Amino acid sequence: MGKPIGIFDSGLGGLTVARAVHAALPAENLVYLGDTARVPYGTRSAQTVIKYAIGCAERLLSFDIKLLVVACNTASGVALEALQERLDIPVVGVINPGARAGVAATRNRRIGVLATAGTVASGAYERAIRVENAAVQVFAQAAPLFVPLAEEGWTTGEVPRLAAQRYLQPLVEADIDTIVLGCTHYPLLFETIHDVAVELLGHDVAIVDSADATARALSALIDTGPAEDRGPGELRVLVTDLPGQFGASASRFLGKPVEGLDIRAIDL
Repeated sequence: MGKPIGIFDSGLGGLTVARAVHAALPAENLVYLGDTARVPYGTRSAQTVIKYAIGCAERLLSFDIKLLVVACNTASGVALEALQERLDIPVVGVINPGARAGVAATRNRRIGVLATAGTVASGAYERAIRVENAAVQVFAQAAPLFVPLAEEGWTTGEVPRLAAQRYLQPLVEADIDTIVLGCTHYPLLFETIHDVAVELLGHDVAIVDSADATARALSALIDTGPAEDRGPGELRVLVTDLPGQFGASASRFLGKPVEGLDIRAIDL
């Protein structure tokens, strides 16, 4: 059995990344760590996020992982370099792949980024997009209500539509043609975000899911070998606290029931 890929996030939202990685690399074994006892990271100082990220990474190293995915946008923005310097394995964040996909998708060079307030304040997506193409204009918008809506399963209907209208209005006024989803929770609201954006803009808009972009980046890094030589990969989930609604939330992010899933509560 090959070495697994390690993935961590501040909570369960990064399971959307695990889901995308499994879809792109179905034979790979995955170990996911959700730091549910200390979520969210977005309100913490950079020093604290780096400390938490190193703790998560070191725990995943005990599973002899061959590659680490930082599924947390906040940690990708402030801790990626520290992790890359510290670890002897490849470390991939979600921001650079999402930025790259956004630049590839835009036609008018005006990209909107929906993210948490912490990620917006970090300027991480703006920096990453300008590295790809300095001529692209970036308009970042915090969309904090999308997180609890995703966790509660309120992804369609009047309430998420009203939130989307509020958050998308500044991006519509900036005449963007591409939106990057800069939070692991937001793919659950993909359909609502797309439909409201099209209504407000009056034309189609490209929605970039950083989880899918990250999975494609991993595909380019990993030599999977002959597919017929390997069975389907397994997913192991570690959490630092088991919240009451864990099963319902985890199944929403994974897109399937969690019955039979290997789930373990750990201390960091």
